[in-house]
Amino acid sequence: MATNRLLSDIPATVTTALAEDLGDGDITAQLIPAEQQASARVISREEAVICGVGWVNEVFRQVDNRVRVNWLVSDGDRVTANQPLFELQGPARSLLTGERCALNFLQTLSGTATISAYYASLVEGTGVKLLDTRKTIPGLRNAQKYAVTCGGCYNHRIGLYDAFLIKENHIMACGSVASAVATAKRNEPGKPVEVEVESFTELQEALDAQADIVMLDNFDHAGLRLAVQKNKEHPTPAKLEASGGIDANTLRSIAETGVDYISIGLLTKDCKAVDLSMRFI
Repeated sequence: MATNRLLSDIPATVTTALAEDLGDGDITAQLIPAEQQASARVISREEAVICGVGWVNEVFRQVDNRVRVNWLVSDGDRVTANQPLFELQGPARSLLTGERCALNFLQTLSGTATISAYYASLVEGTGVKLLDTRKTIPGLRNAQKYAVTCGGCYNHRIGLYDAFLIKENHIMACGSVASAVATAKRNEPGKPVEVEVESFTELQEALDAQADIVMLDNFDHAGLRLAVQKNKEHPTPAKLEASGGIDANTLRSIAETGVDYISIGLLTKDCKAVDLSMRFI
């Protein structure tokens, strides 16, 4: 997925976040004289992979374009505890008004990037690609998808519009795997068609229908290895994706079965925000 597409909704996302925080004005910031200038520094209190530069910049642009943001790191950089991330200069009121919104974006997206980097490190050298899912924070789909890439993982489909994922209920409604796949390719030629399967019979049907990707849902290790072998022997092999119940303890061994992709919902739904702090200097 092109990075520009994932970053395209930053202004709208920031506008929404500021509106819910500011309401009709920051009454506490009004305690400070309007002409008072200030400088501030933001640090990470823990090791992390940074993501959110564009969102922080947009927060302060919308709050007050007189604020200057000087970054000391970039998206994707690994930082250590107490490392400075960026500095701010401008009206004291504006620095304080934008602080929480900016840090909310930065801590959440850095948390997503950090856990993605950890999981990517677990499969290093296997050749498998780790994929995110649609299990994202509402309103932050593109932002979290971008953060996943900053951590060294990859994007599955962004939404319901850019790729097919045909599951059990779709198959039942369409009548068969072959019918569902054929209709998908006819309706949206060129868009990836993926079929979720739970058995070797369904795998065979998906391969015979010439699905582009087959998701192997909750297959055990032996089943995954056998599926890889059957796929290699098929005249029109697909890409294989393992999914379901995968965690840090099982990830490496699943990657070593030979599947092409592993999808993990916790990259975006179970991330822990990075601890950040802003202080005037």
